[in-house]
Amino acid sequence: MNFLAHVYLADVDDAFLVGNLMGDFVRGRPDPGLPAAIRAGIRLHRRVDRFTDEHPATRAACRRLPRYRRRVAGVIVDLAYDHFLARDWAHFSSEPLAAFSARVYRTLEAHYDYLPTRLARLLPAMRDGDWLTAYARLENTAHALDRMAYRLRRPELLRGTLPELRAAYPHLDSDFHAFFPQLIRYVQARGHGAPINQGPSQQ
Repeated sequence: MNFLAHVYLADVDDAFLVGNLMGDFVRGRPDPGLPAAIRAGIRLHRRVDRFTDEHPATRAACRRLPRYRRRVAGVIVDLAYDHFLARDWAHFSSEPLAAFSARVYRTLEAHYDYLPTRLARLLPAMRDGDWLTAYARLENTAHALDRMAYRLRRPELLRGTLPELRAAYPHLDSDFHAFFPQLIRYVQARGHGAPINQGPSQQ
């Protein structure tokens, strides 16, 4: 659930951004009763997930984790990617991360009636804990994985990742920076998420 990357890529329209974040919480065809921009956001979320999972850098990143983590490696790498995006935020956006995060929470609250039940229940904790900004610290990213572990039948697969993330850190960092600019171009080429509010070094 790499929330930060999804909302960053969808920051062109409030409803589109909300739909992009809803993508992890909606199964099957989006409800035709939802606003068109929300449905478009859900569809982009799925395209982004496919592009991410199939990218050679992501596959390389997954192989850097211990073999027993392989079943959940994609989840771990997703959260690691959000960490690197948050850590290097000024490289990708001219808007401070704290201001961007606060705006995302306000946008979700304004569209609360459209949120799937699970996301609606998660929103207060996400906002109060400022998850999007918190990803900038690797310890918080590992803690998020520990929280997610409780939803698994085998929680040990996601628990206690911090030492492994630290051990693979330089390589995961390189994987992210090889991957993410290509993801931005992929999204922009499809007429979504452009212009992305990039930082000075990306313009």
